Amino acid sequence: MTESQPDISLASIYRARARLQGQVTRTPLVRSQALSRRFAADVFLKLETCQPTGAFKLRGATNMLAALLERDGREALARGVTTASTGNHGRAVAYAARQLGLPATICVSRLVPENKVEAIEALGAEARRVGDSQDDAFAEVDRLVASGMTAIPPFDDPLIVSGQGTIGLELMEDQPALDRVIVGLSGGGLLGGIGAAVKAIRPATRVTGVSLARGAAMWESLQAGHPVNVEEVASLGDSLGGGIGLNNRYTLNLVRSVMDDHHQVSEVAIARAMVELLATEKMLVEGAAAVGLAALDEHALDIRGQRVALIVSGNGVSLDTLDRARALAGR
Repeated sequence: MTESQPDISLASIYRARARLQGQVTRTPLVRSQALSRRFAADVFLKLETCQPTGAFKLRGATNMLAALLERDGREALARGVTTASTGNHGRAVAYAARQLGLPATICVSRLVPENKVEAIEALGAEARRVGDSQDDAFAEVDRLVASGMTAIPPFDDPLIVSGQGTIGLELMEDQPALDRVIVGLSGGGLLGGIGAAVKAIRPATRVTGVSLARGAAMWESLQAGHPVNVEEVASLGDSLGGGIGLNNRYTLNLVRSVMDDHHQVSEVAIARAMVELLATEKMLVEGAAAVGLAALDEHALDIRGQRVALIVSGNGVSLDTLDRARALAGR
């Protein structure tokens, strides 16, 4: 297939990696001594916190912008790019657009923490607050697209998913015998991309998804068998909030095909995981980045003797949020 015939495959992920060369960091996969001892396993942390924007989202955004420039040329993007975001994708689009000299408008709801909005604005993009949910932010994106801007979707696009899938390539190159990868799950771009790469290279590797206990649109959509709306709620794992879109074209089916098991985690479990990663690994991470550890704890997942990778997806957390996590965790 060509990029004009959208696909999410190992070939599309390798094409994405070629575009990302020199633009995106190949992040470390480090063995956690403390977690390996605790779970009697080899536990590895994939540190997407080492990206220039502090989160994995830079991969998908950079891949899509580069592919659009290849296909359509700079003139087609002259009016700028736009997206809806819970924070990290918006920061990634702002960063990638600045690198290419393109204007960017990032639409966010009032639930997005102020520190993430400030990070977007620091990259020269406009952060436009709209409504109380991700759906409200998407509606504003639609209006901007009607005025001539180009949308860079946060997850439901083959170019975005393939960019995130480059993480899966790195995992399998660094640990070819990986038994399980545990991934935060919201819109499905991260898990779908990683799962597509991992399953193509080593089908026996188990892909575990982790969603919020409340406001998890992908969880509810998988249960229903079709996209559904859910009420969005505030969470320590705010990056995992938001809907998947009632017209979801790619990620719902992709997640269904590559994910082996799926767990929801409570706010208390997320808080404890955030605090533990800070205490034992000296890593200040956002709630969405800690849900893999939260799932291991809350659901007592048996990984004894296995090689397991946790995707530490981002570090966009304020000290106020960390204080809330510590209070909730009783630390």
